Amino acid sequence: MSPDDYRAYMLRLWRGDSVSPWRAQLENPSTGELHSFSSLEALMFFLRVSREKKTPGERTPPGDAPAP
Repeated sequence: MSPDDYRAYMLRLWRGDSVSPWRAQLENPSTGELHSFSSLEALMFFLRVSREKKTPGERTPPGDAPAP
C-alpha cells in the first residue's frame, strides 16, 4: 500500500454544553500535525478533500477553529 492510499488520524470531539455545536480536532499520529474544526461539516469537508489529493492539509476547510 502506498502512503497516498492510507490516512490515520486521532479524532477528538467536544462541545461546551448540550446546546453548543460539536467541535473536532484531528491529529496525525505520525507527524503530530493538528487540524481543528468548528463544525462537523467542516471536518467532513476536510476528510473528503484530503482523500482526493496526495498531501492532506493543503486546502483550508471552511470553519477552521483554534485548538482547545
